[in-house]
Amino acid sequence: MTKTQYYVASSLDGFIADREGGLEWLMQFGFEEFGTGYEAFLAEVGVVVMGSATYEFVLRDSPDAWAYPEQVNWVLSSRPLPVVPGGDIRFARGDVAELHPHWVEAAAGKNIWIVGGGAVAAQVADAGLLDEILLTTMPVVLGAGTPLLPLTSVSGVYDVSGTTVYPSGAIGSVYRTRR
Repeated sequence: MTKTQYYVASSLDGFIADREGGLEWLMQFGFEEFGTGYEAFLAEVGVVVMGSATYEFVLRDSPDAWAYPEQVNWVLSSRPLPVVPGGDIRFARGDVAELHPHWVEAAAGKNIWIVGGGAVAAQVADAGLLDEILLTTMPVVLGAGTPLLPLTSVSGVYDVSGTTVYPSGAIGSVYRTRR
């Protein structure tokens, strides 16, 4: 069964980017200790969903090759954006509840990864469509920035289904929506 997942890293105080929208605070930890888990996660993803700011960040970060060539990519935007070769990239606007069935179909039995940002993930959660949050909490405090999940109301309860403590001090937790 297809799951809709928000796989994300945040600071201890709940921010996914710093005041300037940067990720230097996250990149200082490197990728090595997280790589195996990330690759296993990505192998189960059929659709990647992101907002326009995340799309532009990915383009800047990987200018020579699209970062998710094996997945169908949905970019939520109300403005025109450049198209990049090397991926199945679909642009859409509208209510995530109306788009979600299209994501499920495109995922073809695999999972849907809400890459970001937090506002997109919050829309999916507010619509009751988020099945799991895979959160890596990094041992750093930012004080301000882009919130992890800026919901419009209190969420339902999530059950913790697993945790991993990494050598860097980061803690990975999987939260499943209680239904």
